Amino acid sequence: MAGLCEGRVAIVTGAARGVGKENALLLAKCGAKVLVNDLGGAVDGTGADRTPAQEVAEEIIAAGGEAAVNGDDVSSWDGAKAMIDQAISTFGKLDILVNNAGILRDRMLVNMTEEEWDSVIQVHLKGTFAPSRHAAAYWRGQSKEIDGPVSGRIINTTSTSGIYGNVGQTNYGAAKAGIAAFTIIAARELRRIGVTVNAISPSAYTRMTDSLREYTEEEIEWRHPRWVSPTVAYLASEEAHDLSGRIIQAGGGMVAVCEGWRRGAEMEQLADPAELGPKIREMCEQARNNSGMDGEPLD
Repeated sequence: MAGLCEGRVAIVTGAARGVGKENALLLAKCGAKVLVNDLGGAVDGTGADRTPAQEVAEEIIAAGGEAAVNGDDVSSWDGAKAMIDQAISTFGKLDILVNNAGILRDRMLVNMTEEEWDSVIQVHLKGTFAPSRHAAAYWRGQSKEIDGPVSGRIINTTSTSGIYGNVGQTNYGAAKAGIAAFTIIAARELRRIGVTVNAISPSAYTRMTDSLREYTEEEIEWRHPRWVSPTVAYLASEEAHDLSGRIIQAGGGMVAVCEGWRRGAEMEQLADPAELGPKIREMCEQARNNSGMDGEPLD
């Protein structure tokens, strides 16, 4: 573990609590210098308090690591740029971006407000795009300077709600599904300059999940956020230079590689919808059902 990310510089967004905090702590333990980003808001994104992020940074420093605090809004174009710039000006470079910041505004579709939709999409989806865009521009510039590939890492955070689907989270799930697609496409685009892009789907007990259902003490232990972070730390290392475009579920007692949409049963196209309909139904019966939240096809 020690030295896996020695000398590398990382930004972790949403790093004051939960999965983000554990990511920041483990990256620092592995030798990375960490910019701890967090607005310090409530689960729904309201309010702001830099104290929790400061406490994470102080914990890293007390353990002998290097850390600084950033309170910029990841969903702000200028804020995301300022965050990237701070990491570079503070530590001299940037190697790793972990996009983890997020909020919840759960509501059934028929009751969801426009603001509840927009705010979740803004924080999760734009909050992944904006920092990644500015980091990618920095790495492209570095690649031109050295006339070769860099060793950049983007690690995004998706969710089982996005890749499998969860009732009451059309906004959150749509954002997280978008992040999974963003990850795959960005990985293809940035491969040529030496940047890998992957995503994790955490199975963790945090303040964002404790209201979803009741958990036993054993489940809380197995779902502690610290079980997610080893995957993040490995993907952030130089050893993971050849892994990109992957969605990896971590925590809850397992690590699993998630497989995306694939074309299943097919047939030649037909012009008559009345003739086509029964054929579509037949193909749907042949295909596996969509997965439930456990990642297994529904009955």
